[in-house]
Amino acid sequence: MTPKDEISALSLLSGGLDSLLAVKILQEQGVRVVGLTFTTPFFGAENARRGAEQLGIELIVLDITDEHLKMVKNPPHGYGKQMNPCIDCHMMMVRKAGEILMRDGYDCIATGEVLGERPMSQNRQSLDTVARQSGYPDVVLRPLSALLLEPTLPERDGRIDRERLLAIEGRSRKPQMELAQKYGIRTYVQPAGGCLLTDPRFSDRLRELIQKKPDATPDDMWLLRCGRHFRLSSGAKAVVGRNEQDNGRIEACAKEGDALIISDVTPGPVVLLRGLIQDADIQIAVELCASFSDRVEGDIHLELRLPGGEVRHVSVQQRARESFEQMRI
Repeated sequence: MTPKDEISALSLLSGGLDSLLAVKILQEQGVRVVGLTFTTPFFGAENARRGAEQLGIELIVLDITDEHLKMVKNPPHGYGKQMNPCIDCHMMMVRKAGEILMRDGYDCIATGEVLGERPMSQNRQSLDTVARQSGYPDVVLRPLSALLLEPTLPERDGRIDRERLLAIEGRSRKPQMELAQKYGIRTYVQPAGGCLLTDPRFSDRLRELIQKKPDATPDDMWLLRCGRHFRLSSGAKAVVGRNEQDNGRIEACAKEGDALIISDVTPGPVVLLRGLIQDADIQIAVELCASFSDRVEGDIHLELRLPGGEVRHVSVQQRARESFEQMRI
C-alpha cells in the first residue's frame, strides 16, 4: 500500500516517447510513478522494460492474452486501419490499471495519449469513451494534453498540480521531440512500433485466420508471427520457416496434433502443418519443405514427424516456388 502522504501514479508504459514523457512530467512534480505494461501474442514487454530502465522506475507486467484475444476477434468499437482495435485495447488496459489502483492505493492512472494525435483512438470522443467505459473516468490522467481536457479528481483536489501539466495537441511530434531533449530521453520506439496489429501483412494473416477458424487459440496467434503461411484446400495450414531463427520458433509452436517436416538441406526450412491433416496435406507440406530449401540437384531428403509420434523419411524433388503462390496467405 502506498503511504497516504505520497502521491503516486500508475502509468501505462509502451516504451514509446509519449509514454516516457508522461512519466517524466509527473516525476517533475514529485509524483512517484510505477509503470504498467501488458503482453499478448501481438505485443510484448521488451520496449516497456527498456523504457522503465531508462526512467528508473518499477514496471508491472501483466499477461492479458486470453481476454485480449477474445476482444480482438470482435471489438465493440471496431478496428483501425488494420486489425488494431485501439479504443477497446486502451479501454481494457485502463480497466486493468484501475483494478490495481483500487487494490494498491494509487492516486491516478496516467497515459501518454495526446489529443488529436491519432484520428480514431485519440480524438476527444474516443479519449472520453476510454476513460468512462473503463470504469475509472475520474482518475485517468493524460499529462501531455491534460490542460485541454476536463480536470481529473486528483487535479481538482490538488494532489496533482494541473498548472504543471501540458496542452499538446495534434499530430506534430515537434513538442515531444523538444521535451525528449529537455529530459535527456534518447531511445524510444516509434508510435505503434511494438504492436503487430498495426502491421498490414500480419493483419492480413490474422483476418484470414479469424475467418477460417473463429475459435483460433493463442497458440494459433503466436504461429502467425513466424514464416510463410499457406492455406491448403482441406482447410489445414502449412507454415514454412524463412531462416534458422524462424525454424526454431516454428518448432517451439508445434503442439499435439501438428506435423513437422524437416529438410536435410542446410539452409532449409522447417514446415509445420496444423489442422485436420489429410494425406494430401502431408504431400503438399513435403513439397513446400523441399521447394523452399536451397536449390540442389536431385532429390531432397526429409524427415516427417507426424501426429501420434510416427516418424517417416521421404525423398522428393523440388518444384517451382511460384506453383504454391495461389495457396499463400
